[in-house]
Amino acid sequence: MTRFSGSDEDGFPFGYIPDDDEADEPAALPGDVAAGALELVDRVELAIGYRFQNAVLLEHSLTHSSIARTRSDSNERLEFLGDAIMGAVICEYLFQTWPEYAEGELTRIKSAVVSRHTCAKLSQELGLGEFLRLGKGLMVHEQIPSSILACAFESIVAAIYLDGGWETVKRFLLDTFEEEIDNVAGTGHGHNYKSQLQQLAQKQFGHTPVYRVLDEKGPDHSKCFHVAAVIGQRHYPGAWGPSKKIAEQNAARMAVEAIANSISTRSG
Repeated sequence: MTRFSGSDEDGFPFGYIPDDDEADEPAALPGDVAAGALELVDRVELAIGYRFQNAVLLEHSLTHSSIARTRSDSNERLEFLGDAIMGAVICEYLFQTWPEYAEGELTRIKSAVVSRHTCAKLSQELGLGEFLRLGKGLMVHEQIPSSILACAFESIVAAIYLDGGWETVKRFLLDTFEEEIDNVAGTGHGHNYKSQLQQLAQKQFGHTPVYRVLDEKGPDHSKCFHVAAVIGQRHYPGAWGPSKKIAEQNAARMAVEAIANSISTRSG
């Protein structure tokens, strides 16, 4: 496992490379980012898709309490903040995207999406374990405990928020959780509207739907997309989403509802 400091066996923190005669001295405090560690900072930023203005926040978010001089120097406080931010972003998105879902359904989806298991999985997918700074006792394990990986993800969320603001962290979270949200709120709950529309379009019109981007707004880090479903010569109302994939799901829902209303009107 690669460490920021390059001294894996001893578990010293980011940017700190001890001399032989000081290998047992206390580790450097977070914030002392050595020039030799900048390449690894770049690797972390590439992995998470965000470049920090303040690299100390990134370093702090990856410092486990087992190696920090004090608990306040670890990522525990960032974990607390990141968990709250993550919950708020996902709840807002679910509330706005699925207005037909009752409170109980929204709560169930949110609990499944924003779980420690999911955070640990996303942390693994981003490769955060490679960059975590852990104490000697934890470095003997072949695998990093999932609780530590989940904590690292939540801490990164808080660090991005403190460094880049609300819209930046919102974009990061919606991009990162996109597939998970789609699986839980869409396919996992029988509301995969793209699949429903494809079946309906083939049955009613003998065509496969396509999706067209009508508009996009916002800066690169916070872009929204306006997408509409098209079936043959039939164009359906567009819908917005924080990514093309989610906008397509929303557009498919609009088309399914429009077709259902049309069928109902003809039947009446």
